[in-house]
Order: sequence, then structure tokens, then C-alpha cells
Amino acid sequence: MIRAICCVPVSPLRAEPSHRAEMVSQLVFGECCEILEDADLSTTAVSTTAASKTAGDWRRIRGKYDNYEGWCQPAHLVEINDEEYEANGVMLTPEWVTALEYNGHPMMVPMGSLLTAMKNGRAHWRKNQVHYKGKIWDPATAATDAKSIRQLTYKFLNVPYLWGGKSIFGLDCSGFTQTVYKMLGIPLLRDAHQQAGQGEAVGFLEETRTGDLAFFDNEEGRITHVGILLNAHEIIHASGKVRIDKIDNMGIVQSENFQRTHHLRVIRRLLVEK
Repeated sequence: MIRAICCVPVSPLRAEPSHRAEMVSQLVFGECCEILEDADLSTTAVSTTAASKTAGDWRRIRGKYDNYEGWCQPAHLVEINDEEYEANGVMLTPEWVTALEYNGHPMMVPMGSLLTAMKNGRAHWRKNQVHYKGKIWDPATAATDAKSIRQLTYKFLNVPYLWGGKSIFGLDCSGFTQTVYKMLGIPLLRDAHQQAGQGEAVGFLEETRTGDLAFFDNEEGRITHVGILLNAHEIIHASGKVRIDKIDNMGIVQSENFQRTHHLRVIRRLLVEK
């Protein structure tokens, strides 16, 4: 299996090997993946309307962090060896955007980018060089008390909603929760309905703690939305943009117009206060 790492700030993952196809997720800088196949119109089921004329310039990958699959451009990836892929104790970039050097040139990467296989501020991914001397965020030692969680989530306020996004340049509801929890050292799956199966159920809103995840369903009973509870009355979530709204036992009430927007289904707890 060929293993690779994302070498651009953010790389879209597409449902099909085409720029016109739906973006289902993203890789952020330093995130590892496995290359599953190259695009080949003769063997790959791609609709003629979505297929790119350069379909061979795509790779289907599976992300190491959440096992999510999608189509990625080869220019966004660099092949790495097994040791680099399996590197433990990966640190993250802590600032909203962080400057580093890639092959001697400046690059701005989003908060939560992975400093994979770096030693003494340097990494060598085959012939490519990464140099970083800035601050480092260690998820293993990140505080999970109420004040620290609020401070972390507030950094995302007003980030625009982007379907498939999971960086401060734009994210969807589950991309927001996954990114925040990555900073706290707890891996979440990619989609809201997947995340709803993680952790322990909390029976009542009044029993919740800051950082608990609240999930919401549609009229068909499918879980389609997730947010992070700040307390028993407020939730921070990505809906239009990352925002703070009111919540009660029925669901979310938008702060500006007092309209109910989401129906509460279940609350899950994954965080243990350190």
C-alpha cells in the first residue's frame, strides 16, 4: 500500500475524480493517508457529466485519522515511508493560521495542521523539507475544563459553513466538532451520524457538561447535525457560520430571530476533565 501525506494547507476530497464533483471532506497539512487507486475512466464508475478530461490526475485515498475516503489531486500529496506514516505523538499548529517553510518557501497552514514526523523543527518527506520553529499544541496535554473548551471553540466563531470542510478556512458541522476534538486529543469520525455512535449517552440536557456533543435529526429521523454544548442553555455549532445559539430540550433556537432550527435527538459525552 502506498502511503502519502498532505503537502498543501488544505486539500479537497471529492466524491468522484473531478473538480466539479461534491467535496465530501478535506485533508489538512501533515495529514497522512493511503493511496487506494488511480482514476481510470475505463474501470472507475464516474458519470460522464462529472468526469474530468484529466481523470488520471486523481488518486482515491483513505485518511489515516478517520478512514474517510475520497478523490485527491496528486499534487497535494507526497509519498512517505512506513516510519513517517506510523509516527506517534504528532503535534499540531496552535494558531488560527501558522507560518512554516516548505522546500524553502513560506506556507500558511490552518490551526490543527499536523507536524508529522518532525524532529527539532524539521521533517524530510522524501526530497521535501518542512521547517517550523513556532509554538506547538500537544493534544495529549490539552486542558478539557469548561474554560479551556470555551476558549478553543471561540477561535472558530464566524468561520463560514462549507460542506465537506474541516479547517478554519471553512467547515461543516461535523468538521467543526472533529477539528475541535482533534485539538483535545480525542479522535472523532467524520460525519455527524458516525460521531453519534461514539462516547456515552447523557440522559438529560440539565446533566450535560461543557464539551458534550449534541446531535440533531431531520423529519425522517436521520442524524444530520452536531454541535458542542457550552452549558445546558447554549451550543456552539456550524450553521451558516460557526455561531452560538440557545438550546432547550426540543432543540436549537437561533439567537437572532428566535426561530427553532434543529430538533434535539441525543447527547453524547467523550471528554473527561483533566
